[in-house]
Amino acid sequence: MDFKLGEEYEMLRQSVRDFAEGVLAPGVVDRDEKEYFDRGLFEKMGELGLTGIPFEEKYGGAGMDYLAYAIAVEELGRIDASAADTLSSHVSLGVWPIWNWGTEEQKQKYLLPLVEGKKLGAFGLTEAGAGSDAIAMSTKAVLDGDEWVLNGRKIFITNAEAADTYVVFARTRPKEMRSKAFSAFIVEKGTPGFTFGKFEKKMGLRGTQNCDLVFEDCRIPQENLLGQEGDGFKMSMETLDGGRIGIAAQSVGIAQGAYEIALAYAKQRVQFGKPISALQAIQFKLADMALEIKASRLLTYDAAWRKSQGLEFGTDAAMAKLKASETANRVANQAVQIHGGYGYTRDYPVERIMRDAKICEIYEGTSEIQRVVIGNSILR
Repeated sequence: MDFKLGEEYEMLRQSVRDFAEGVLAPGVVDRDEKEYFDRGLFEKMGELGLTGIPFEEKYGGAGMDYLAYAIAVEELGRIDASAADTLSSHVSLGVWPIWNWGTEEQKQKYLLPLVEGKKLGAFGLTEAGAGSDAIAMSTKAVLDGDEWVLNGRKIFITNAEAADTYVVFARTRPKEMRSKAFSAFIVEKGTPGFTFGKFEKKMGLRGTQNCDLVFEDCRIPQENLLGQEGDGFKMSMETLDGGRIGIAAQSVGIAQGAYEIALAYAKQRVQFGKPISALQAIQFKLADMALEIKASRLLTYDAAWRKSQGLEFGTDAAMAKLKASETANRVANQAVQIHGGYGYTRDYPVERIMRDAKICEIYEGTSEIQRVVIGNSILR
């Protein structure tokens, strides 16, 4: 066991940190205020190689691993949780299923531009009646000749209307077949019958774009079936296992950013004739924050390493996502508390960070679902 990251990982961390502080930080408040998704920032991530970190060079990737990817997402989240979410949703959800299950023809057509950051990916699973209970989804796909006809609506989709390529799940078999009733499809933006619904007005992550995907007699080529028919549910669950590593890394970054801001403020804020960092009550808060961040980071890196090694990692990813997301919320909450009344105003970044942190306990499996996953694993 060697807990010291190699030089390649540290170089990547510094490169992403420089990008986050130099490119993302100047406009992060403005993007939050205006609820504005900046496609140009994603393209710059592509130029930096972040959109293809865990994929082979032959497909335009950086040829690194999931640990490197987690480090990159963490560093983005430290400055701009929305940017971290954009990258995580793109790589883990929009690109990975095509890399893992796509045919060589699908990879040549769709994977290369996604990995290179020339196109943005998204993932369509959640529905109004099928959130945690994915088997309840009602979107259907029917084979008609050499085309699949897709009908239904997906909600809360990250990258939404800005994306170019979507991995969409739909029922292709009778309900009675339950988890074997679903299949996955690659859908291109601009396909007739594919439109967008309302854009969500969100508490946090307001620098990302979320809206409904609407399919009305949307015809897609038969060859756009991803993997085998009937394997869609299994594919979605395996994808979410990996996606939880991204959310865990994003959460660690959010927590780290909030902690650093709170620490700096505590050192310079004077009350009772001395910096509040000299008060034991504040020191205990900072100590707990540092402790939880380190524990969350170790869980996240372990899950990422296990995935990279081809080991079983689903339970580890659930643990990392659960711990890190709850840590992000606790740390952000305490960062606001340390700032006192100032922390409740938009003049200080901890207010935004606290809003950004909340979703990490909800999407890609709520904290309650993570406990179900971990509990089932223990009982097995």
